[in-house]
Amino acid sequence: MNPIADILVIVDPTVVDHPAVAKARMLARWLGAAIELLVCDTKASRDMRLAATLAGRRDASHGDGLQELLDRLAEPLRLDRIEVTTHVIRGDPLHETVVSWMRNSTADLVVKDTHHHSLAKRTFITNTDWNLIRACPVPLLLTKPGRWGVPPVLMAAIDPGHADDEPAGLDHRILDVTVSLAKRIGAEVQVVHAYSPAVIAMAGGGGLPPMMAVSAQALAAEREFRKSQIKNLADEYGIESANQHVDEGVAIEYLPRMAAECRADVVVMGAISRGALKRVLIGSTAERVLDTLPCDVLVVKPPNFALDLPF
Repeated sequence: MNPIADILVIVDPTVVDHPAVAKARMLARWLGAAIELLVCDTKASRDMRLAATLAGRRDASHGDGLQELLDRLAEPLRLDRIEVTTHVIRGDPLHETVVSWMRNSTADLVVKDTHHHSLAKRTFITNTDWNLIRACPVPLLLTKPGRWGVPPVLMAAIDPGHADDEPAGLDHRILDVTVSLAKRIGAEVQVVHAYSPAVIAMAGGGGLPPMMAVSAQALAAEREFRKSQIKNLADEYGIESANQHVDEGVAIEYLPRMAAECRADVVVMGAISRGALKRVLIGSTAERVLDTLPCDVLVVKPPNFALDLPF
């Protein structure tokens, strides 16, 4: 993993609390990194700030202008002797404006808040997060309000052998980022993998009830094979066996459960460049995982990810 020397924080001007700034502050202290605070003045954010101001609500950003907001957020960081720069940009939609601006940025990590919202608001916010997952060329940390433990727990979610991994590079990238970051911040590492047994899928192809057509021996053999895959990968990175977890399950259900059981502060996941149809199909899964995980999410990309972006 390349050293993180420059952390870019995308500031939401429509809220009062900024977990992304707080998490970036901790990382900057641990890593000796600089911080860039970036706010994008979109039409949606202007409308929300105006509505909050007219209603006299607490989430009206204290009446600050955008530069004043960034200056207020930067002050305690500078008192911590962290190098801080601030940027106000304007454009729509948010993710395209931010990604376009980042083409000239030296950021090694992007940090952004992700919020639970009502269904009506969730579509806009989650689409922004998802599009950044798809297009952000560097690791992306999506943060929630919870504080990290001492020491923090990083949980790497890997999937060896899946069809879109070329070849297993993404899993190695996930583990490389997780372990390298853990060493620098003194974090604990857990590794998890959920799988749907291939033998069940094959048995179901002939119209027979899957569980009736598959022997316990076949299921046990596949479980041992999956465990050996994870062990081979995790052992390369010095992750002890007690911290390796393999179970049958679906990611959108398994990851939140394991994050809670492991008391994870950050789940490290991968993202790959896909065709337009697949992006539509997997969008709902990503949204559900982000919304149900009880912790932050760090999304990493395979090598040359930016070369495969659709725009």
